[in-house]
Amino acid sequence: MNYYPLIIVVVIAILNWIAVEKKWKALEYVTKPGTMLALLFWMWQSAGLGGSMLWFTLGAVFCMAGDVFLMLPWDMFIFGLLAFLVGHICYVIGLNTMAPYFSLFGAFLIVILGFFIWWVYRKLAGGLDAKGKTSLKAPVLIYSMVISLMVYSALMTWTRPDWSSIAAIFASLGAILFYASDSLLAWDRFVNPLSHARLKVMTTYHLGQIGILLGAMLHALGK
Repeated sequence: MNYYPLIIVVVIAILNWIAVEKKWKALEYVTKPGTMLALLFWMWQSAGLGGSMLWFTLGAVFCMAGDVFLMLPWDMFIFGLLAFLVGHICYVIGLNTMAPYFSLFGAFLIVILGFFIWWVYRKLAGGLDAKGKTSLKAPVLIYSMVISLMVYSALMTWTRPDWSSIAAIFASLGAILFYASDSLLAWDRFVNPLSHARLKVMTTYHLGQIGILLGAMLHALGK
């Protein structure tokens, strides 16, 4: 595993966090997609972009497209949502390298994630109604279910014999942080504005992506 490119990823990500907090748009336009490009470079250097990494590569590319859609000055939220939706589907496929099977741990996760979706979506649906954006209720619900499936798939790597504990740890933490990022974004946009919302969204997002993709690379390398 080549960890030197991770330094580039972290530096660009930190510059992006500064840019969104200070509202330095020019720097944000460079560093937001730049962080994902650096992550893709790290993947290429360490584990390659094909084979067992193919679906994670595609997921990262679609997430990068979503980043671009959401940072543009025009309202392209639905395009960003769709890009991230496809990205999560790719991650789900990549994380499910073996056929799923029933377990008590899996059943417990389904209950917890189901309750969380129910609670958050009620708040989001109310916010969308209040803002006159009822047309987004169905896409937001679908997206919530798909990202929850991604989190479930990442957490279930703990039960898969082909995933090492360290790879499962990073993938699971990354998925949870990604979940937190999207929850913060949706809450700030549709329910109630949060202080330093964009900084919180981007820090959890980038750390989440690093975790998922690092877990995938460790898995691909058999570590």
